[in-house]
Amino acid sequence: MNFHEYQAKQLFADYGIPVPAGRVASTAGEAVEAAQALGDGPWMVKAQIHAGGRGKAGGVKFCKTLDDVKAAAAGMLGTKMATYQSAGVALPVNLVLVTTAGEIVKELYLSVLVDRGTRSITYIASSEGGVDIEQVAAETPEKIQTLNVDFVEGLQPYQGREIGFKLGLSAKQANQLASIMGGLYRLFNDKDLSLVELNPLAILDDQNLYALDGKVNSDDNATFRHKDLAAMRDKSQEDETEVLASELDINYVTMDGNIGCMVNGAGLAMATMDVIKLNGGEPANFLDVGGGANKQRVIEAFKLILSSDKVEGIFVNIFGGIVRCDMIADGIIEAVKEVGVKVPVVVRLEGTNVEEGKKLLRESGMAIIPADDINDGAKKVVAAVAA
Repeated sequence: MNFHEYQAKQLFADYGIPVPAGRVASTAGEAVEAAQALGDGPWMVKAQIHAGGRGKAGGVKFCKTLDDVKAAAAGMLGTKMATYQSAGVALPVNLVLVTTAGEIVKELYLSVLVDRGTRSITYIASSEGGVDIEQVAAETPEKIQTLNVDFVEGLQPYQGREIGFKLGLSAKQANQLASIMGGLYRLFNDKDLSLVELNPLAILDDQNLYALDGKVNSDDNATFRHKDLAAMRDKSQEDETEVLASELDINYVTMDGNIGCMVNGAGLAMATMDVIKLNGGEPANFLDVGGGANKQRVIEAFKLILSSDKVEGIFVNIFGGIVRCDMIADGIIEAVKEVGVKVPVVVRLEGTNVEEGKKLLRESGMAIIPADDINDGAKKVVAAVAA
């Protein structure tokens, strides 16, 4: 799950990580009131969407007067904003964050994530903040510092100080960095997070470190343990179909193609999309109905797929192990009847009760195209869509 900047900063503050004073507002008037409560300007007004790159899209404004604050908030609220990180999707701006604006002396970068290669929680730090870390890594890799944390010993303060000195910080600032890294480590573990990014982590004119911006991602598999995080979810920032799928406990991701996929098992689903691509098609979605799929889940999966007007064909690729092929076939038939499917449907079944399932499909009277295997199914659905 993703979080807004103001939510990330609330979490940072709870763990002793210094952030500029700020207040969130949903109207231009509230933004002015927030600025007044923060004291004399200048201030920053920042659009709250689940995407980085807001500054380049006009979503971050420096304001010297209250009139500037009002105008900046009014220009953002109620609009939709797309950035280079939003994958071409314009996200609604329902809130703005108003913060104090200190003079920036130096911008740094700091993140913590799970590194699967080393099987450890890993810090990435750089003296070059405020820019794309990928660009820094590609052009000046010597400016990137990494730290893999031993899972038994945990993060040690001296490790944070060492990183600080490598970044060119003073002794005082290196101690502050060590404290911030310690707070991030506790936050990361306590809340079951998958990524925290401070960009920039800045030195202001008082020579102290502050998290000026923050990105936080949590592990969806652990949401049941964190009701406080679940309450922060902003569904307006998510794809509507993906939100509905999550409520139905179906793994679904929207894609750009025109061939809908319904598969059981994440690995088979990815292989199915690959084979569709290899045969010249474009998948419209990733959809894993799961190993415990039943008739109703199949019907709901069809509804999800057909909620997109881009879908011109559907490939059902089921390998029956726990799930029975005859039950899947029954669900497909009922879905075609109930939903009124008007696009070609190609079905490949294999596994438990496969012959019973194929018989049900043959005798259904529906215009369902059978496939012998995954390659045959991909070829047939691509051909059907192109016809």
